[in-house]
Amino acid sequence: MSTAPACPQCTLENTWQDGDQFVCGDCGHEWPVQAVAAYGQTVRDSNGNVLAAGDTVVVIKDLKVKGSSIVLKQGTVIRNIRLVEDDAEHIEGHSDKIKGLVLKTCFLRKA
Repeated sequence: MSTAPACPQCTLENTWQDGDQFVCGDCGHEWPVQAVAAYGQTVRDSNGNVLAAGDTVVVIKDLKVKGSSIVLKQGTVIRNIRLVEDDAEHIEGHSDKIKGLVLKTCFLRKA
């Protein structure tokens, strides 16, 4: 019996591990083992792409930063993200203006 999780795209269980990627035999989708192994769940951006630690993302909407008068403009690049443990809806990262941001994945897309 396979220990690979069901495919996050088509939800079928015909998956296997190929090196540092999981592969779905039905739809051909590939996603990193790191996203599932480290946190037990798949973290996705607003377009449904799987995010992994170290990825670069782009803000898709102007966002007001709580506790600051700074606004993250649409198109702001967040490099070298970190996944938040036990939370598939948030990531941590740094912008050029602000360090230590926690952002919702629904406002991000993978670069």
